[in-house]
Amino acid sequence: MLRRLVLTTAASLAALGAAAPAALAGTTGPLIPELPTVPLLAAATDKLTVTVAGSGNAALDGTFELECGTRTASGTHPKVQGACNRLEELSQEGKDPFAPVGKDQLCTMQHGGDATAHITGTWRGEQVDAHFQRTDGCEIQRWDALEPVLPKPGA
Repeated sequence: MLRRLVLTTAASLAALGAAAPAALAGTTGPLIPELPTVPLLAAATDKLTVTVAGSGNAALDGTFELECGTRTASGTHPKVQGACNRLEELSQEGKDPFAPVGKDQLCTMQHGGDATAHITGTWRGEQVDAHFQRTDGCEIQRWDALEPVLPKPGA
């Protein structure tokens, strides 16, 4: 009895396998419907640690935490909401707020002060480990583009 059941099932599957290509002949499109794609969303909360030294304002020097969520901003950063808004603005413009100056970039030779900054953490699901200084025109511009994440020196 069991042998007959196995043989009947095998014969049925073989018949279906042979009939399927003939039944689908002339059809276009995928055999399996495509599933909708879902865009990747930014991390629910992006967490950054911002360390600033030599800004010329002791209240703005130090290490600050910054958490930027989809609807909230928090942390010990002096300008939490403004900093999160600026990072979001740069991201929406398609810019990487933490990208270094390009190696072939021509920069003016000027000194913008002794301020330095180091930002670590995650932004948009990517690890961040960026250093900032004000040693030439390109680095000054890069720093200024991140205000108020980074303080305006002397302010």
